[in-house]
Amino acid sequence: MSRRPAQAQRATTRRGEKPKPRGTARRPQRAGVLDQAIAGLPISPETLHKVTTWSIVGAVAAVVLTVGILAGVPQMIGVGVAQAVGDAGLKVDEIQIDGLKRMDRATVYEQVLDQDSRAMPLVSLEDVRQRLLKFPWVKDARVSRRLPSTLHIAIEERTPAAVWQNHGQLMLIDPSGVPLEAVSPEAMPDLPLLIGEGANTQEAARKHLLETQPGLRSLVKATSWVGNRRWDLFFTSGEKLQLPEGEDEAIAALKKFVAIDGTQRLLGRGYVGFDMRDANKLVVRRQGVIEPPPPVSTAPTAAPAAPTTTTPPAGTGTGEG
Repeated sequence: MSRRPAQAQRATTRRGEKPKPRGTARRPQRAGVLDQAIAGLPISPETLHKVTTWSIVGAVAAVVLTVGILAGVPQMIGVGVAQAVGDAGLKVDEIQIDGLKRMDRATVYEQVLDQDSRAMPLVSLEDVRQRLLKFPWVKDARVSRRLPSTLHIAIEERTPAAVWQNHGQLMLIDPSGVPLEAVSPEAMPDLPLLIGEGANTQEAARKHLLETQPGLRSLVKATSWVGNRRWDLFFTSGEKLQLPEGEDEAIAALKKFVAIDGTQRLLGRGYVGFDMRDANKLVVRRQGVIEPPPPVSTAPTAAPAAPTTTTPPAGTGTGEG
Protein backbone atom coordinates (compact mmCIF):
# COMPACT_ATOMS: atom_id res chain seq x y z
CA MET A 1 0.00 0.00 0.00
CA SER A 2 1.16 3.45 -0.79
CA ARG A 3 1.38 6.03 1.98
CA ARG A 4 -0.83 9.11 1.96
CA PRO A 5 0.95 12.30 1.40
CA ALA A 6 2.03 14.04 4.55
CA GLN A 7 -0.06 17.12 3.72
CA ALA A 8 -3.14 15.02 3.22
CA GLN A 9 -2.34 13.10 6.38
CA ARG A 10 -2.19 16.34 8.43
CA ALA A 11 -5.45 17.46 6.96
CA THR A 12 -7.13 14.29 8.08
CA THR A 13 -9.35 14.78 11.02
CA ARG A 14 -8.33 12.94 14.03
CA ARG A 15 -10.81 10.55 15.45
CA GLY A 16 -12.88 12.16 18.19
CA GLU A 17 -12.01 15.78 17.29
CA LYS A 18 -14.61 18.27 16.01
CA PRO A 19 -13.89 19.77 12.70
CA LYS A 20 -12.59 23.31 12.89
CA PRO A 21 -14.84 25.91 11.20
CA ARG A 22 -13.50 27.34 8.06
CA GLY A 23 -12.48 30.94 8.30
CA THR A 24 -14.61 33.48 6.42
CA ALA A 25 -13.38 36.80 5.08
CA ARG A 26 -14.92 40.06 6.64
CA ARG A 27 -16.81 42.34 4.38
CA PRO A 28 -15.90 46.07 4.55
CA GLN A 29 -18.44 48.12 6.68
CA ARG A 30 -20.33 50.89 5.00
CA ALA A 31 -20.06 54.44 6.49
CA GLY A 32 -23.09 55.64 8.46
CA VAL A 33 -25.21 58.63 7.53
CA LEU A 34 -23.63 60.79 10.28
CA ASP A 35 -20.13 59.81 9.15
CA GLN A 36 -21.02 60.64 5.57
CA ALA A 37 -22.43 64.05 6.66
CA ILE A 38 -19.28 64.83 8.66
CA ALA A 39 -17.08 63.74 5.78
CA GLY A 40 -18.99 66.13 3.52
CA LEU A 41 -18.25 69.17 5.70
CA PRO A 42 -15.63 71.58 4.32
CA ILE A 43 -13.59 71.39 7.54
CA SER A 44 -11.00 69.01 8.79
CA PRO A 45 -11.74 66.47 11.54
CA GLU A 46 -9.33 68.32 13.85
CA THR A 47 -11.26 71.60 13.45
CA LEU A 48 -14.56 69.81 13.97
CA HIS A 49 -13.22 68.30 17.17
CA LYS A 50 -12.22 71.72 18.48
CA VAL A 51 -15.63 73.19 17.65
CA THR A 52 -17.37 70.37 19.47
CA THR A 53 -15.13 70.78 22.51
CA TRP A 54 -15.72 74.53 22.77
CA SER A 55 -19.47 74.06 22.31
CA ILE A 56 -19.55 71.76 25.30
CA VAL A 57 -17.48 74.25 27.32
CA GLY A 58 -19.84 77.10 26.35
CA ALA A 59 -22.90 75.12 27.37
CA VAL A 60 -21.40 74.35 30.75
CA ALA A 61 -20.47 78.02 31.23
CA ALA A 62 -24.03 79.10 30.39
CA VAL A 63 -25.41 76.75 33.01
CA VAL A 64 -22.96 78.05 35.61
CA LEU A 65 -23.85 81.67 34.72
CA THR A 66 -27.57 80.96 35.04
CA VAL A 67 -27.09 79.42 38.45
CA GLY A 68 -25.02 82.43 39.49
CA ILE A 69 -27.71 84.87 38.38
CA LEU A 70 -30.37 82.96 40.28
CA ALA A 71 -28.14 83.04 43.35
CA GLY A 72 -27.77 86.84 43.06
CA VAL A 73 -24.05 86.89 42.39
CA PRO A 74 -24.16 89.70 39.76
CA GLN A 75 -26.31 91.83 42.07
CA MET A 76 -23.86 91.36 44.89
CA ILE A 77 -21.00 92.30 42.60
CA GLY A 78 -22.95 95.35 41.37
CA VAL A 79 -23.74 96.50 44.90
CA GLY A 80 -20.13 96.12 45.87
CA VAL A 81 -18.98 98.17 42.90
CA ALA A 82 -21.61 100.86 43.56
CA GLN A 83 -20.61 101.02 47.22
CA ALA A 84 -17.00 101.41 46.20
CA VAL A 85 -18.01 104.27 43.89
CA GLY A 86 -19.83 105.90 46.79
CA ASP A 87 -16.80 105.54 49.02
CA ALA A 88 -14.77 107.23 46.31
CA GLY A 89 -16.94 110.36 46.54
CA LEU A 90 -20.12 109.75 44.53
CA LYS A 91 -22.59 109.82 47.42
CA VAL A 92 -25.51 112.00 48.48
CA ASP A 93 -24.12 114.93 50.44
CA GLU A 94 -26.66 117.59 49.41
CA ILE A 95 -30.43 117.58 48.77
CA GLN A 96 -32.02 120.39 46.78
CA ILE A 97 -35.81 120.80 47.09
CA ASP A 98 -37.91 123.03 44.83
CA GLY A 99 -41.63 123.81 44.94
CA LEU A 100 -42.15 123.21 48.66
CA LYS A 101 -44.57 125.69 50.26
CA ARG A 102 -46.75 123.95 52.83
CA MET A 103 -45.23 120.51 53.38
CA ASP A 104 -42.59 120.10 56.09
CA ARG A 105 -39.10 120.13 54.58
CA ALA A 106 -37.77 117.71 57.19
CA THR A 107 -40.29 115.11 56.00
CA VAL A 108 -38.80 115.22 52.51
CA TYR A 109 -35.28 114.78 53.90
CA GLU A 110 -36.40 111.71 55.82
CA GLN A 111 -37.70 110.02 52.67
CA VAL A 112 -34.38 110.55 50.90
CA LEU A 113 -32.07 109.60 53.74
CA ASP A 114 -34.04 106.49 54.68
CA GLN A 115 -31.99 104.35 52.27
CA ASP A 116 -29.75 101.34 52.76
CA SER A 117 -26.87 103.33 51.33
CA ARG A 118 -26.15 106.93 50.39
CA ALA A 119 -23.92 105.90 47.50
CA MET A 120 -25.30 107.78 44.50
CA PRO A 121 -25.67 104.70 42.25
CA LEU A 122 -27.63 102.86 44.97
CA VAL A 123 -30.22 105.60 45.68
CA SER A 124 -33.46 104.51 44.01
CA LEU A 125 -35.01 107.61 42.44
CA GLU A 126 -38.35 105.91 41.82
CA ASP A 127 -38.50 104.64 45.39
CA VAL A 128 -37.96 108.17 46.74
CA ARG A 129 -40.65 109.50 44.38
CA GLN A 130 -43.21 106.87 45.43
CA ARG A 131 -42.57 107.63 49.09
CA LEU A 132 -43.20 111.33 48.52
CA LEU A 133 -46.43 110.69 46.58
CA LYS A 134 -47.93 109.06 49.67
CA PHE A 135 -48.15 112.47 51.38
CA PRO A 136 -51.45 114.32 50.75
CA TRP A 137 -49.82 117.64 49.89
CA VAL A 138 -47.67 116.11 47.11
CA LYS A 139 -49.47 116.04 43.78
CA ASP A 140 -46.35 115.04 41.83
CA ALA A 141 -42.61 114.71 42.42
CA ARG A 142 -39.54 114.45 40.19
CA VAL A 143 -36.26 113.13 41.56
CA SER A 144 -32.93 113.34 39.71
CA ARG A 145 -29.18 113.03 40.33
CA ARG A 146 -26.77 115.90 39.91
CA LEU A 147 -23.32 114.38 40.09
CA PRO A 148 -21.17 114.10 41.97
CA SER A 149 -23.12 114.46 45.24
CA THR A 150 -26.46 116.29 44.83
CA LEU A 151 -29.97 114.87 44.72
CA HIS A 152 -32.56 117.26 43.24
CA ILE A 153 -36.25 116.99 44.14
CA ALA A 154 -38.96 119.06 42.42
CA ILE A 155 -42.34 118.88 44.17
CA GLU A 156 -45.71 120.00 42.86
CA GLU A 157 -47.99 120.64 45.81
CA ARG A 158 -51.78 120.48 45.83
CA THR A 159 -53.70 123.74 46.16
CA PRO A 160 -56.36 123.99 48.89
CA ALA A 161 -59.74 124.86 47.40
CA ALA A 162 -62.20 124.54 50.28
CA VAL A 163 -62.73 123.49 53.89
CA TRP A 164 -64.67 120.27 54.45
CA GLN A 165 -66.61 119.85 57.70
CA ASN A 166 -67.52 116.27 58.57
CA HIS A 167 -68.38 114.80 61.97
CA GLY A 168 -67.20 117.98 63.65
CA GLN A 169 -63.76 117.96 62.05
CA LEU A 170 -62.49 120.61 59.65
CA MET A 171 -60.21 119.53 56.82
CA LEU A 172 -58.56 121.33 53.93
CA ILE A 173 -59.28 119.74 50.55
CA ASP A 174 -57.96 120.32 47.05
CA PRO A 175 -60.15 120.91 43.94
CA SER A 176 -60.59 117.18 43.43
CA GLY A 177 -61.63 116.63 47.05
CA VAL A 178 -58.39 115.09 48.37
CA PRO A 179 -58.10 115.78 52.14
CA LEU A 180 -54.89 117.67 52.88
CA GLU A 181 -54.70 118.49 56.58
CA ALA A 182 -56.89 119.35 59.54
CA VAL A 183 -57.53 122.96 60.48
CA SER A 184 -58.87 124.48 63.69
CA PRO A 185 -61.92 126.76 63.84
CA GLU A 186 -59.67 129.54 65.11
CA ALA A 187 -57.46 129.27 62.02
CA MET A 188 -60.16 128.92 59.37
CA PRO A 189 -58.82 130.10 56.01
CA ASP A 190 -60.90 132.27 53.70
CA LEU A 191 -62.18 129.34 51.63
CA PRO A 192 -65.64 127.94 50.82
CA LEU A 193 -67.10 125.65 53.49
CA LEU A 194 -68.57 122.25 52.55
CA ILE A 195 -70.59 120.27 55.06
CA GLY A 196 -71.65 116.65 55.10
CA GLU A 197 -70.65 113.07 54.47
CA GLY A 198 -68.92 112.77 51.11
CA ALA A 199 -69.17 116.51 50.41
CA ASN A 200 -65.45 116.64 49.63
CA THR A 201 -65.97 114.48 46.55
CA GLN A 202 -68.55 117.02 45.29
CA GLU A 203 -66.27 120.06 45.38
CA ALA A 204 -66.12 120.33 41.59
CA ALA A 205 -69.95 120.12 41.36
CA ARG A 206 -70.36 122.77 44.09
CA LYS A 207 -67.99 125.12 42.31
CA HIS A 208 -69.78 124.64 39.00
CA LEU A 209 -73.19 125.25 40.62
CA LEU A 210 -72.17 128.60 42.10
CA GLU A 211 -70.28 129.66 39.00
CA THR A 212 -73.59 129.66 37.13
CA GLN A 213 -74.67 132.57 39.39
CA PRO A 214 -71.47 134.52 40.13
CA GLY A 215 -73.34 137.39 41.77
CA LEU A 216 -74.57 135.02 44.50
CA ARG A 217 -71.22 133.48 45.42
CA SER A 218 -70.18 136.17 47.88
CA LEU A 219 -73.50 135.78 49.73
CA VAL A 220 -73.10 132.01 50.30
CA LYS A 221 -71.58 131.18 53.67
CA ALA A 222 -71.59 127.37 53.34
CA THR A 223 -72.94 124.55 51.22
CA SER A 224 -74.21 121.23 52.62
CA TRP A 225 -74.33 117.97 50.68
CA VAL A 226 -77.51 116.30 51.92
CA GLY A 227 -78.09 112.56 51.73
CA ASN A 228 -75.48 112.20 49.01
CA ARG A 229 -78.00 113.54 46.50
CA ARG A 230 -78.61 117.33 46.70
CA TRP A 231 -77.40 120.72 48.00
CA ASP A 232 -78.48 123.15 50.73
CA LEU A 233 -77.04 126.67 50.56
CA PHE A 234 -76.54 128.77 53.70
CA PHE A 235 -76.38 132.53 53.20
CA THR A 236 -74.48 135.10 55.22
CA SER A 237 -77.82 136.74 56.07
CA GLY A 238 -78.94 133.54 57.86
CA GLU A 239 -81.33 131.88 55.39
CA LYS A 240 -81.12 128.35 53.97
CA LEU A 241 -81.98 127.46 50.38
CA GLN A 242 -82.93 123.84 49.72
CA LEU A 243 -82.26 122.82 46.10
CA PRO A 244 -83.70 119.83 44.21
CA GLU A 245 -81.83 116.66 43.30
CA GLY A 246 -79.93 116.50 40.04
CA GLU A 247 -77.26 118.83 38.69
CA ASP A 248 -79.37 120.41 35.96
CA GLU A 249 -82.39 120.73 38.23
CA ALA A 250 -80.31 122.43 40.94
CA ILE A 251 -78.83 124.89 38.43
CA ALA A 252 -82.28 125.76 37.07
CA ALA A 253 -83.73 126.24 40.58
CA LEU A 254 -80.85 128.49 41.62
CA LYS A 255 -81.31 130.60 38.50
CA LYS A 256 -85.01 131.00 39.32
CA PHE A 257 -84.21 131.95 42.92
CA VAL A 258 -81.76 134.63 41.83
CA ALA A 259 -84.31 136.05 39.39
CA ILE A 260 -87.01 136.31 42.09
CA ASP A 261 -84.57 137.76 44.62
CA GLY A 262 -83.55 140.36 42.09
CA THR A 263 -87.09 141.63 41.63
CA GLN A 264 -88.71 141.00 45.03
CA ARG A 265 -85.81 140.74 47.46
CA LEU A 266 -85.88 137.44 49.31
CA LEU A 267 -82.60 137.63 51.22
CA GLY A 268 -82.17 139.80 54.28
CA ARG A 269 -85.89 140.06 55.13
CA GLY A 270 -85.85 137.74 58.13
CA TYR A 271 -87.03 134.58 56.46
CA VAL A 272 -85.79 131.27 57.82
CA GLY A 273 -85.30 129.67 54.46
CA PHE A 274 -86.54 128.78 51.02
CA ASP A 275 -87.59 125.34 49.89
CA MET A 276 -87.14 124.59 46.20
CA ARG A 277 -86.89 120.82 46.41
CA ASP A 278 -89.92 120.82 44.17
CA ALA A 279 -88.51 122.61 41.14
CA ASN A 280 -91.97 123.92 40.17
CA LYS A 281 -92.47 126.08 43.25
CA LEU A 282 -90.72 128.13 45.92
CA VAL A 283 -91.83 127.76 49.53
CA VAL A 284 -90.83 130.58 51.88
CA ARG A 285 -90.29 129.57 55.50
CA ARG A 286 -90.94 132.28 58.11
CA GLN A 287 -89.67 132.66 61.63
CA GLY A 288 -92.55 132.30 64.16
CA VAL A 289 -92.54 134.67 67.13
CA ILE A 290 -93.37 132.96 70.46
CA GLU A 291 -94.64 135.01 73.39
CA PRO A 292 -92.54 134.65 76.57
CA PRO A 293 -94.07 132.19 79.10
CA PRO A 294 -96.13 133.70 81.95
CA PRO A 295 -94.90 133.65 85.57
CA VAL A 296 -95.22 130.32 87.31
CA SER A 297 -98.60 130.06 89.05
CA THR A 298 -101.34 127.63 89.81
CA ALA A 299 -103.24 128.75 86.79
CA PRO A 300 -102.99 126.67 83.61
CA THR A 301 -100.11 127.56 81.39
CA ALA A 302 -101.10 129.82 78.49
CA ALA A 303 -100.63 128.48 74.99
CA PRO A 304 -97.97 130.16 72.87
CA ALA A 305 -99.07 132.82 70.46
CA ALA A 306 -99.57 131.94 66.84
CA PRO A 307 -96.75 132.77 64.46
CA THR A 308 -96.87 136.16 62.87
CA THR A 309 -98.11 136.29 59.32
CA THR A 310 -96.28 138.25 56.70
CA THR A 311 -97.20 138.47 53.10
CA PRO A 312 -94.58 136.66 51.01
CA PRO A 313 -93.49 138.05 47.68
CA ALA A 314 -95.76 137.40 44.78
CA GLY A 315 -95.30 134.09 43.04
CA THR A 316 -94.14 132.25 46.18
CA GLY A 317 -95.77 129.91 48.67
CA THR A 318 -95.49 129.89 52.43
CA GLY A 319 -94.59 127.23 54.90
CA GLU A 320 -93.55 126.73 58.47
CA GLY A 321 -90.26 125.18 59.51
